[in-house]
Amino acid sequence: MNAFEAIILGLVQGLTEFLPISSSAHLRIVGELIGNADPGAAFTAITQIGTEAAVLLYFRRDIKNICIKWWQSLRGDHGTDWKSRMGAHDHDAAMGWYIGLGSIPIVVLGLLLQDYIDNTFRNLYITALMLAVFALLLGWADKNGQHARPLKELSARHAIGFGFAQAMALIPGVSRSGGTITAGLLMGYTREAAARYSFLLAIPAVMGSGLYKLYGAVTEPAVAGTPGMGMTFLATIVAFVTGYFVIIAFLKIVSTFSYKPFVVYRLFLAAAVVVFLLAGVLEPISEAS
Repeated sequence: MNAFEAIILGLVQGLTEFLPISSSAHLRIVGELIGNADPGAAFTAITQIGTEAAVLLYFRRDIKNICIKWWQSLRGDHGTDWKSRMGAHDHDAAMGWYIGLGSIPIVVLGLLLQDYIDNTFRNLYITALMLAVFALLLGWADKNGQHARPLKELSARHAIGFGFAQAMALIPGVSRSGGTITAGLLMGYTREAAARYSFLLAIPAVMGSGLYKLYGAVTEPAVAGTPGMGMTFLATIVAFVTGYFVIIAFLKIVSTFSYKPFVVYRLFLAAAVVVFLLAGVLEPISEAS
């Protein structure tokens, strides 16, 4: 991978991570189109550190309040009974618990399915199928959801539901934000509430996965055909800058408009991938996988 390719993939990561169109699918497809190889699951996970750093910057006040209130609740500032310690009397404290609870499914499944994530799930026929299927689910949820629940009505049961939806994004084509937003809409949350919780929920899983892959990339021999660390870091920086501005724009868009354009785009992309596969422009499984 050269610097131009790294910048392009960093832009792709930053532009698509927060939109319900699957950044991992775009990196898989664009990476092969411009560089003749899948950049790999490690490259994808590490560049996501950049976009999650953008989340940390944008939501820094929310995150600070959640952390402070969670700790105050845990040590008994709002009461020493177990309900008080679990955030029953403070929304921000409860959010800390819900983010942790919602992160469990993707951590467990990520560890159990690591070989599939790095190889089998990156088959482009699977990616195209997931793009189409979850486009239809997103469209149905957006059209039929009640769009009434604010984020303050989040419960432990709903946090787990969000968590399993996020775990589906281990398969390229599902979309982390798309899966969690779809789940939120199906549970009756507003578009903005579902999107905001999607961003916050992703922080532990994405940062953990990215740092885990980064550690492996630094301590283990490089896999032939995968990007070097220099180009990976360049892409990560580009993803951070791009992702920050995408967050601002996306939250404004979802508070006003429907998700229909993203549904149409996903279906178009799924069809294009199949055409490229049948024409031999793309390979279902890249050698780098």
